[in-house]
Amino acid sequence: MMVLVTGASGFVGNATCVRLVSQGMDVIGTVRHLPNRPLPGLEYRIVGDLDSNSDWFAALTGVGAVIHCAARVHVMRETAADPLQEFRRVNVGWTERLARTAASQGVHRFVYLSSVKVNGEETVAPFTEQDFPHPQDPYGVSKWEAEQALARVSMQTGMETVVVRSPLVYGPGVRGNFLQLLNILRRGVPLPLASIRNKRSLIYLGNLVDALARCIQDPRAAGQTYLVRDGEDLSTPELVRRLSLAMENSVCLWPCPTPLLYWMGQAAGKRGVIDRLVGSLQVNSSKIQAELDWHPPISVDAGLSETAAWFCAGTTNLVGAV
Repeated sequence: MMVLVTGASGFVGNATCVRLVSQGMDVIGTVRHLPNRPLPGLEYRIVGDLDSNSDWFAALTGVGAVIHCAARVHVMRETAADPLQEFRRVNVGWTERLARTAASQGVHRFVYLSSVKVNGEETVAPFTEQDFPHPQDPYGVSKWEAEQALARVSMQTGMETVVVRSPLVYGPGVRGNFLQLLNILRRGVPLPLASIRNKRSLIYLGNLVDALARCIQDPRAAGQTYLVRDGEDLSTPELVRRLSLAMENSVCLWPCPTPLLYWMGQAAGKRGVIDRLVGSLQVNSSKIQAELDWHPPISVDAGLSETAAWFCAGTTNLVGAV
């Protein structure tokens, strides 16, 4: 079986290609342009921007399965006049066009990397696949609408679809808020997080890729939606402490009342950041464990250690270059 992976130069897409190639599979990676360091054993096909009229018929020639990782992700400094329209144009419209072309080309399985944001932003009890979706931002709305579009394509064409909803992904190459946290810990900034009592699900990059690989191959995954996570959920202060330990760095956490944290976040225009630091967001991954016998192969501490080693190596090299 030949597998096509979209977003092959991205954080998750590249790691997925590495995994599948290492398993001896024939893998095609779609990219906007060829990377500086091509992955040995991977066939690249250039498709242009996500919102372009890409020639998917050519890219999908001979393909039996698709893992769709490419997407318009969170934009930290949004410039679009209508963010929801932009997310829909790429994450919904582009995904549906790809899926319909794949079905017409005889692709038998389409695995879609979605997000826990389809379920919502905060939990009292961990989310399950049976919970009614409640996305609350443009990105989450677009992911939910893309899932619905794929369900329509599957019903109309018979192509098998699998949806994998992921919480925050970390690992070597991570960007966004997790990278910002690593930079803060490297500088040794004291953090007012000691009083936080929350729980958040995360997933290490290697664990997510392992789940995607299982979903592309296991017949039992057809037509299913799965929530995935590491084997252990962490509070915000516990995550900070374990990351600091992995970086061989010390961290000072001091207690601060939660209402004061919210007030400071509101005053600084960072209320969303405070919500993520203070609130709980957990998922229940028992469905994929029971149905596919999938369990995360890499522990939280090992994943954090790999991430810290990558980050520290990069900052060391940067200092040496200066």
